[in-house]
Amino acid sequence: MEEHCTPKAQIIQLNETAVRDHLGEMVRSTVEETLNRMLDAEADRLCTAEKYQRNDARTDTRAGHYQRKLQTKAGEVTLNMPKLRRQTFETAIIERYRRREASVEEALIEMYLAGVSVRRVEDITETLWGTKVSPGTISNLNKKVYAKIEEWRNRPIKGEFPYVYLDGIVLKRSWGGEVTNVSVLVAIGVNDQGYRKILGVCEGAKEDKAGWSSFLRHLGLTGVRLFITDACMGLVESLAEFYPKTKWQRCTVHFYRNVFSVVPAKRMAEVAAMLKAIHASEDKKAALEKAEAVFAKLEAMKLKEAAKKVQESITETLSYYDFPREHRIRIRTNNALERIMKEIRRRTKVVGAFPDGNSALMLCAARLRHIAGTQWGTKRYLNIDLLREQELNQQLEEAEAI
Repeated sequence: MEEHCTPKAQIIQLNETAVRDHLGEMVRSTVEETLNRMLDAEADRLCTAEKYQRNDARTDTRAGHYQRKLQTKAGEVTLNMPKLRRQTFETAIIERYRRREASVEEALIEMYLAGVSVRRVEDITETLWGTKVSPGTISNLNKKVYAKIEEWRNRPIKGEFPYVYLDGIVLKRSWGGEVTNVSVLVAIGVNDQGYRKILGVCEGAKEDKAGWSSFLRHLGLTGVRLFITDACMGLVESLAEFYPKTKWQRCTVHFYRNVFSVVPAKRMAEVAAMLKAIHASEDKKAALEKAEAVFAKLEAMKLKEAAKKVQESITETLSYYDFPREHRIRIRTNNALERIMKEIRRRTKVVGAFPDGNSALMLCAARLRHIAGTQWGTKRYLNIDLLREQELNQQLEEAEAI
């Protein structure tokens, strides 16, 4: 007689969803029951007597209870909070709940500031705590840290910063049904110990002289030997006014882009190699000689506009030659700040158009504050002792010349 075997999968069938829901309800019920027992025990301790117990040691009596909800990993539970007639019911459980509430808020804020989109934050909170946090709640939580961010943004800047990088970013804001531009200006610096620090961030209607002058006045920097920026006219004019004796380095990368704007695509690689050869020279004198040769070659290639830009602006990109050789690769471009600005653009891109300039400023400042709290500023960026040694030697040479 032939036996027919039925696969085990067909013999035992489990409704996984039903089992999961049942187990979840069991866990939730257990958590709820345990917490309520703990609350009753806490009330007994405060009354120095159990519920309905009569003795001479009793110091208070129950006056019923009220209910409150608590979100747990097992789901939402209902707590029966005891009420006492003579004293306020205070419990370690509620304190733990408050601490948990605060930790949830901190986690949400950190996720938002770390660049997680609001929609993703909603999904994460639902996975972790069983409850989806609304966009409005996230916005309210962010407002709570705005005061701290503003305090950080206006903190006094201590010490000297030999090297300072400046840049701005243009964002969109909605105003009166129209979308307009708002600029956020950012400054970072290398301090006299060689570590990078975020110096400040400020809103500007646009990157003009007035906006940059206000920002420089707000920063109040001292001991700056070199500013590294792009060739924004308003910024350059403000630096000349506020720091007339401080040297200015035009970012070589921005300079290259400016030259490339008038170079045909098929000649781009060749011109790029020529420009890089200038900044690979041994010293400033050799760089200027190389620049003259590049200018002549561009003329011969009939790239007159590119040749004109090189001739007129090359000296603005060579200030870094006046500083220690070991520092030059990091002070000839604005890359130190450009990477941070790229991160801000990534974060603000999620938002799109801001409702006003302050919200744009707060998000940028929050992001910068977040970066400042990471390991970004804990590694020595430059050895400033080399700069001090060079300046001392220059002073000795000047003294001997006299």
